[in-house]
Amino acid sequence: MREQFLSSSVERQRDYARQYEYLVLTVSPDDSLPEARRRLVEHSEYGKWELERSILYTGGGRRFWLRRKVLNVQRTV
Repeated sequence: MREQFLSSSVERQRDYARQYEYLVLTVSPDDSLPEARRRLVEHSEYGKWELERSILYTGGGRRFWLRRKVLNVQRTV
């Protein structure tokens, strides 16, 4: 199982002006599906990620794209 962060400067056309950061989770065919599901649940509950897209490849591999909105915090002091 491999996790890859995409930079926050990545913008997709349908995201318009909003900024998101992306996490791509790649699961090989020999990895267990319950373990992948557990990782997705942990990312969504504790990291505030949401599932944007998932693909099942013909060889049995899977890829999940998770995203979360980038919060630009401005200093008030």
